[in-house]
Amino acid sequence: MRATILVVDDEKNIRRTLRMVLEGAGFDVLAEESAEAGLEVLAREEVDLVLLDVRLPEMSGIEALERIRARPETRDLPVIVISGHASVAEAVQAVQAGATDFFEKPLDRDRVLVTVRNALKTWMLLREVDRLRATAEQRYQMIGESEPMRALFAQVEKVAPTHGRVLITGESGTGKELIARAVHELSGRRGGPFMKVNCAAIPAELIESELFGYERGAFTGAQQRRKGLFELADGGTLFLDEIGDMSPSAQAKVLRALQSGEVTRVGSERAIAVDVRVLAATNKDLEREVQEGRFREDLYFRLNVVPLHSPPLRERPSDIPALAGAFLREFCRENGMRDKPIDPEVLEALSRRSWPGNVRELRNVVERMAILSGERITLADLPDEGRLGTPSTPPPAAGGNVTLPVVTPGERMTLKEYRDHAERQYIVATLEETGWNISRAAQKLGVERTNLHKKMRGYGLRRDGLEDD
Repeated sequence: MRATILVVDDEKNIRRTLRMVLEGAGFDVLAEESAEAGLEVLAREEVDLVLLDVRLPEMSGIEALERIRARPETRDLPVIVISGHASVAEAVQAVQAGATDFFEKPLDRDRVLVTVRNALKTWMLLREVDRLRATAEQRYQMIGESEPMRALFAQVEKVAPTHGRVLITGESGTGKELIARAVHELSGRRGGPFMKVNCAAIPAELIESELFGYERGAFTGAQQRRKGLFELADGGTLFLDEIGDMSPSAQAKVLRALQSGEVTRVGSERAIAVDVRVLAATNKDLEREVQEGRFREDLYFRLNVVPLHSPPLRERPSDIPALAGAFLREFCRENGMRDKPIDPEVLEALSRRSWPGNVRELRNVVERMAILSGERITLADLPDEGRLGTPSTPPPAAGGNVTLPVVTPGERMTLKEYRDHAERQYIVATLEETGWNISRAAQKLGVERTNLHKKMRGYGLRRDGLEDD
């Protein structure tokens, strides 16, 4: 592994020996003879590990260690102290003050390298955990400045600190899990686990053992005891996604757990107390499910203490540019790619679509464009179905009415002929609206100028014998 190591020792021979050993092992080495000089190096250089002598002139190594731990930038930096035979007690004191490890003089080459490598491995693992945690937090961040999202944020901030159960409704792909995670992160249970189960993805015969666990021998294949998600979420939050697809028997057990605060594993009669906040989500109309006898009314009222609605993407098109940008940055970072700019025309075209798959569909389209595009994303990178967009409401006719052909039983028209006729009429109307300015017309249609030229030639469209602006 490549790393930079700072050696702080007032003995010249020790500094020279450590430099030879560490550089021979492939490390970069910085060396200083005083604690003051070492702290100055840490303030201006990026260092991965410090070897610090306990006894130094003027400022001691222990005092220097305390200062290192007091700075936010170096609070978790691995520091290995070096002590002589007569100062083992000082080394122990240093470890209590936050030293990662220590070794004694005279130095043993193998001991030095093993200690340094172990400390660096732990340090790098901790940094990777921090990076993954930051990535996860960013991935689960709710994005949007539209009115529906601002209203939703306000509701989440109110309900999160309470113990109230929340039922999140909304179409598939709108980000119901993000809302549940936001409620968890803003609650007093943030330090506890967040457990999720998709009730629609687990067979009815397995959902109970998944939620409540089972004892050894409870059924064929139960070779050992297993905790359920209610137990694993103890002290935290359990998110029941797509709860409208839960089996009736599981609904009854969930209701009993909510009423009593206890769960019983499959194959056991012993009740186990759990402290769990339950959040649920569904894309179904649970009131109708209750009326038609597919969902328990008492469970519905238990869950629906605070209802939150996740708005579909078509109701907040102004959030699409921010969402697309966030998805693109995330994808580029995860795949080691340079950040790619998105042309404004692309964002406009994306904003015109109705997105039946909601945020999930937008994410997939952005990732597809990121993979297939060059250094920037242009209109040419849009999937074919998104070039003109799929408006959530019919667009107003440009430059006049667009007349579509009426098909009678005696006059049949192929689908291609019908589509070509409609496309030709819409292009003509847009050209009329823009005064036959092809660049402006292409922008309004969400296509490239060369593509519009090609369509015009195919439909034989000219104005005064000219095709150019």
